[in-house]
Amino acid sequence: MVNYEYIIASLPAVSREWTFGEGKSLDTYVEWIKSQLSPKDIKTVDKLLDGLKEENLSVEFYDDALKDSNRFIREFFTFDLCFRNVKARFVNKVFGRPVSRDTIDLETGEFPEGSEIDEVMSGKDIFARERGLDSIRWNKINELTTFNYFDIDAILAVIAKMSIIERWRKLDPETGLEMFQNLIDETRGTYGGVNYVVPANE
Repeated sequence: MVNYEYIIASLPAVSREWTFGEGKSLDTYVEWIKSQLSPKDIKTVDKLLDGLKEENLSVEFYDDALKDSNRFIREFFTFDLCFRNVKARFVNKVFGRPVSRDTIDLETGEFPEGSEIDEVMSGKDIFARERGLDSIRWNKINELTTFNYFDIDAILAVIAKMSIIERWRKLDPETGLEMFQNLIDETRGTYGGVNYVVPANE
């Protein structure tokens, strides 16, 4: 039986090894997590990792992910698909292209974050725009795992956030380090029974 509580409680200590400027990567961190999981959970983690790679995001991938047996995988990639579609439509309008260009048409239901994404995309500062979009992603991950403390969904949420941090430590190490500390604080807070939310304007 997988000891999810041990994994979550260990993350702050283990993550100190995943430091900035020492040549380590998200892969290093994820391999430690996977070493603690069951074969079934590893397959679920691998599905998430596949979807975090831009080149894998096809109609077939989303169609499969939206039917996955794991709730986090279904809901996260439903959000991800809608998120990317809204961004694509915004860019298409700006450049006068067909609105549906580069979008994937699958049934996803309502998407309440759409107007917030449009507002962020309207910003003139590229850095602030990218930070705002990732704040929306981060907060959605928190929303999807509000009551998940010691289970595979909590693990998936950490990995999804680490992928955001990985991107930022390449774009802007200072911002990446700030996000990294937010994740450590959240993990410690969750272990104590509190689930923190990253404000969108931070």
